[in-house]
Amino acid sequence: MSAPREEPIALYIDADACPVKEEAYKVAFRHHIRVLVVANAPLMVPRHPLVERVIVPAGPDAADDFIAARVSRGDVVVTADVPLASRCVAAGAAVIAPDGRPFTANSIGMQLATRNLMEDLRSAGAITGGPKPFSPRARSEFLSALDLAIVRLKRAGFRPAPPPEAG
Repeated sequence: MSAPREEPIALYIDADACPVKEEAYKVAFRHHIRVLVVANAPLMVPRHPLVERVIVPAGPDAADDFIAARVSRGDVVVTADVPLASRCVAAGAAVIAPDGRPFTANSIGMQLATRNLMEDLRSAGAITGGPKPFSPRARSEFLSALDLAIVRLKRAGFRPAPPPEAG
């Protein structure tokens, strides 16, 4: 395994429909991790030196492309988008769904196949309706999964962001 990179750990949030942004901020602040909140429309983010709001042009994959082009080993990505998760896993990032499910090199192939099958079934009219409502349990599992991912990166030698300059 190669040595950790020089840049500190970054947390990328695919933010347009992310139900756990507030939870992600709490975990990131506790671990002193830089957060990039990526969306294609303006949204509210905390005024905090560790948080950067990134507004990308409108387009179906603009936020995904921004994240995938920048993420690398030692970063964490929060997304429900399976194709984006696949790209980020390939880049070496830790990737977590908003319900706490990890996307890994071992699971991403099956997750992509399942997503594609469900998309085909929906377009054929065999399945209607959307995902089940987001539960408090999913929120709790996300908090645990994100905390664990960051702790593992720190144990592997990746570092948090430096403290902000006093001034």
